[in-house]
Amino acid sequence: MNETIKRYERIVMNIGELIEVSGYRNDYLAGKLGLTTVNFSAKKNRKTFTLEEIKKLAHIIDNDDVQDYLLALEMEERENEETITHEEFFKLMGWN
Repeated sequence: MNETIKRYERIVMNIGELIEVSGYRNDYLAGKLGLTTVNFSAKKNRKTFTLEEIKKLAHIIDNDDVQDYLLALEMEERENEETITHEEFFKLMGWN
């Protein structure tokens, strides 16, 4: 559950960058959400989209570039996590 919340926060906190990476224009996305371009831009800058708007946006802008960007963000967040080698893992699991 905690990982799901982190993923949602990652999307919300980076929605502007995700929109830019997706290649979609603000006016197109605003129309899909039923918003004016000005209102859409304000929500994007303030990160004040509703849950329903975030869900719609995520569905519309989902592409390989967006997924790669999200993966890079996750990798940055985990950069300082402790890891073990392949050999250590096999030994830990008793597979050697």
